[in-house]
Amino acid sequence: MGIITATVRDADLERYCSLPGLGELTPANVRVHDPDALLALDAPDRLAARASLWWSRVPQYRGERIGLIGHYAATGASSAAQILSAACAELARHGCTLAVGPMDGSTWRRYRLLTERGREQPFFLEPDNPDDWPQHFEAQGFAPLARYYSSLNEDIRRPWNLAATGGFAIRPLAPEHIEAELHCIWQMASAAFAGNFLYAPIDESEFRAMYLGLLPVVRPELVLIAEREAKPAGFCLAVPDMLQARRGIPADTVIIKTFAVLPEYRGQGLATLLVARANKAAVRLGMRRGIHALMHEDNPSRKIGRGFLRDFRRYTLYAKPL
Repeated sequence: MGIITATVRDADLERYCSLPGLGELTPANVRVHDPDALLALDAPDRLAARASLWWSRVPQYRGERIGLIGHYAATGASSAAQILSAACAELARHGCTLAVGPMDGSTWRRYRLLTERGREQPFFLEPDNPDDWPQHFEAQGFAPLARYYSSLNEDIRRPWNLAATGGFAIRPLAPEHIEAELHCIWQMASAAFAGNFLYAPIDESEFRAMYLGLLPVVRPELVLIAEREAKPAGFCLAVPDMLQARRGIPADTVIIKTFAVLPEYRGQGLATLLVARANKAAVRLGMRRGIHALMHEDNPSRKIGRGFLRDFRRYTLYAKPL
């Protein structure tokens, strides 16, 4: 087996995308994500491993020059060792001082590995991976850079104590104006997330494509927009756990996927109000449980619902000095 390095234009993208990864990968995704290089480990009868690399458009982190390893997939420990070793060597060759992965070029896309599964079933939109993939990274000298948690509220019918909320109006998504609504949410998300760990912006066109793909399962009552004096202030995006329905049981769980408050409105209880209102809307739709999904260990959002929530899943983002 040998490593083949290629540009997006030269690669056989259909074959490159054929290995199962953290989620479905398509040639169109690869082109939009625009990696600086692709690495593929070729075996006689199949692809054994792959990794995409980014070094020219990456987030800032503590004076390091970061290189990202994403679109990761490997069929075993040996192929993982070869692809990750080659990835680190390539990033170092381009002046990177810290390899970070897995991350598909941005925290807007798939990143992290599931490292503590727990007993709960997988939920809708949750990234998943084989249980040995964390060992792939650790065996090559990668260590945890950040941890993330998903938490469960067993009974969303319990009332929350809400602080004063400063005269905010909360309304559901207006599907009849979806283009304007998505533009509004993109603007709020871009401003609210700008200071997040390893944040890098994406184009509105990519954001729009992501969320238009969710529309078939979106319930407008669960997508809430907060306004003050008719100006956007924050939003909450929640969806039913569609994997429950696919397992043949009623979807009784709402997933709080994303919520954000613009910087000028923070500290006024708006995030808590948005999540509480999403829970109430979910109860009206017949749901009883809630998942707060994929929260960074140091994110203030971890405080919302404290006392009602228990962590049930852990994920890890890895890094290695080069």
